Amino acid sequence: MKVELHCHSTASDGTLSPEELVELALHEGLEALAITDHDTVAAYDPARRAAAGYRLEVVPAVEINCEEGQLDVHVLGYGIDPNSPLLLHTLASLQQSRVRRMGEILIRLRDLGVPVREERVLAFAAGQSVGRPHVARAMVEAGHVADLAAAFDFFLGQGKPAFVPRRNLRPSQAIQLLREAGGVAILAHPGLIGDEGLIRNLVAAGLQGLEAFHPAHPPLLCQHYQELADSLGLLVTGGSDYHGPKQGHRVELGGVCLPPETYPRLRQAARNGAWE
Repeated sequence: MKVELHCHSTASDGTLSPEELVELALHEGLEALAITDHDTVAAYDPARRAAAGYRLEVVPAVEINCEEGQLDVHVLGYGIDPNSPLLLHTLASLQQSRVRRMGEILIRLRDLGVPVREERVLAFAAGQSVGRPHVARAMVEAGHVADLAAAFDFFLGQGKPAFVPRRNLRPSQAIQLLREAGGVAILAHPGLIGDEGLIRNLVAAGLQGLEAFHPAHPPLLCQHYQELADSLGLLVTGGSDYHGPKQGHRVELGGVCLPPETYPRLRQAARNGAWE
């Protein structure tokens, strides 16, 4: 069964609309698609409508950006109730925090002699989740930098002069939120975190799985996280983390191969029936 469990649309920092992702998923012969936008579920309803009548299951999903000390930690939620009042309220608060952060970044850029218009950033962020990639695109458009990588390397990356820390949930809070919304909480790309002590702490907080298969994980690291998940009694998932054409992604939509039992086990673990 060919599935995609980690990708992004224009509702956050992807460049394809939910409808375009569904069209691409159908072209690639996928049977299930989870659009895991950052801190928003806005893509779910348009994607579900676009997939109506086709043999493509659209998974209600989200990726919540978190922080633990100095670590940037992302938690994926699958099978969530996309209409959960608590989930929607919390995501709305995170969106407001993103807007405030963007404003602070733009002030820093202005003070550095690199002015960027807020309306252009918001235009690039066509969806709900404005973030640094949208600021970077506006910087490229304004001619301040040659490409997105330069924007992060010289201005927006952690420790750079226009970097502003996030004000996010802790991963344990995100896990609780996702589980209360009926979802399955999975730690995204653990290899980018590199802290197995944190993984064990999050298991105690209710974490249910690891994204072992990710383009940033070499084969031996994928195997390591599979084995770690087995030893901890966790689910294993994976996905391409696709953000759209020409976005520097390592593989195409649906390009990460998963063990055949991955999706059925994940689906079975969700308890709210949102997939039905």
